[in-house]
Amino acid sequence: MTYTQEYLSRLKGLIDEVQSDEVDQFIDLLDDVWKNNRRALFMGNGGSSATVSHMVNDFQKCMHLECGRPMRTLCLSDCTPLVMSWANDTEYSNIFQPQVECWAEPGDLVIGVSGSGNSENVIRGIVRANELGANTFGLAGYDGGRLVELSKHSIHVKSFSMQQVEDMHTILFHIAFSAVRDRNVLKP
Repeated sequence: MTYTQEYLSRLKGLIDEVQSDEVDQFIDLLDDVWKNNRRALFMGNGGSSATVSHMVNDFQKCMHLECGRPMRTLCLSDCTPLVMSWANDTEYSNIFQPQVECWAEPGDLVIGVSGSGNSENVIRGIVRANELGANTFGLAGYDGGRLVELSKHSIHVKSFSMQQVEDMHTILFHIAFSAVRDRNVLKP
């Protein structure tokens, strides 16, 4: 078996392990945000930051074009000056919590993504969102970490390959986006 075949075989195995009820719950939470004109706040580090930034594009722009209005989404790692000033003036583990305080309200959805499930800045953002009465959703890998424990809802990709965890998170987000879009697309 080639490296490519082995990689894809492991990824197919992770796809087969997806619990559809967890994904359906994620879809329902996002659909509720859109239908009730609430906010969805996304946070993650490194590759996960790139994933959530990408998803803000899909939920905001694509929903607007195909469903008549955008989903009110925000990626909390996209404003580099704000992230860096919080990191510099306090600590890196504090970059998301004050932004959650600024934006999250009851009925909003705060989504934390962490390959390890233990990114302290994501954890602090989730904890603060819970305190503010927002819904929280965690996407984690490895052993799930504290993110799975502290989020009100979660999906745990049971893999210790960061790249395959990130692959799965992107797939899960695209499933959720596609489902919300298709539920609400404007019919001619």
